[in-house]
Amino acid sequence: MPFEIYLKDESAQPIGSFKLRGAYNKIAQLTPEQLKLGVITYSSGNHAQGVAYAARALGAKAVIVMPENAPPVKMEATKALGAEIVLVGPASTERRLKAEELEALHGYTMVPPYDDEAVIAGQATCGIEILEQLSDVGLVLSPVSGGGLLSGVATGIKLVCEAEGRVAPQVWGCEPEVSADAKESFDTKTLVEWPAAKTTRTLADGLRTQSLGERNFAHILRFVDGIVTVTEDEIREAMKIILRATALVAEPSGAVTLAAALFHAHELPEAEKIVAIVSGGNLDPTLRAELVAEGSSSRV
Repeated sequence: MPFEIYLKDESAQPIGSFKLRGAYNKIAQLTPEQLKLGVITYSSGNHAQGVAYAARALGAKAVIVMPENAPPVKMEATKALGAEIVLVGPASTERRLKAEELEALHGYTMVPPYDDEAVIAGQATCGIEILEQLSDVGLVLSPVSGGGLLSGVATGIKLVCEAEGRVAPQVWGCEPEVSADAKESFDTKTLVEWPAAKTTRTLADGLRTQSLGERNFAHILRFVDGIVTVTEDEIREAMKIILRATALVAEPSGAVTLAAALFHAHELPEAEKIVAIVSGGNLDPTLRAELVAEGSSSRV
């Protein structure tokens, strides 16, 4: 069945990714006293920039715990937004524990990257916009790591359609097969955690979280229709296709949805119109140069 693919360009956000939606929604709800003490989070990059941007806009100090292997382009962008950066090891659990330690020590307010109702509600606006922009969409594909975007998009779409009495499009998550803890959790209906040694193998640095958040998992079980995985080669190929065929720039995490649509259509439900969310465009310049030099050997 032939289908059309539409790209939801979250790289057009001021920080280059969807993360600003949830971070701003969370920080905007804080009291003046909380803003005065400052906020803290733990992130490999895009959420860090979202918190830094929102905190600066609302006059609050931002402290970000980042892994030592975070892409330099994301680290420098976070610093440029005025945030204080604390570096730890590569495991997502390490940065969460360090952030919780500093939160207790200094009285900061935690802005979780995904496992938070206000953050999920902020990400839901992306799904609602998709319905407004393409009312007859049949399938929405979202990247999934900790589950903030996928749980928010699915919840927003399904609840709006229910309220309006219309048939909702299917919503599927997409993730690297070498970091497929979300798919295992979804398929087994049990929240699992993968070791950092496995999840850090993927090129998609924004999708290296070791486990879905508990709130996100609950929303995903209720509102998401499926999760599909893609290979590292397919991610690279999708990035090259986006660079060649559009004016957009997709980081690896943002290209998993197009990879799923192009190379795993047989695993997805049939739909005439598919929206692939390009979750971010903070592409490392060195990697971009590699992709351009490689050209495209597209199988599509």
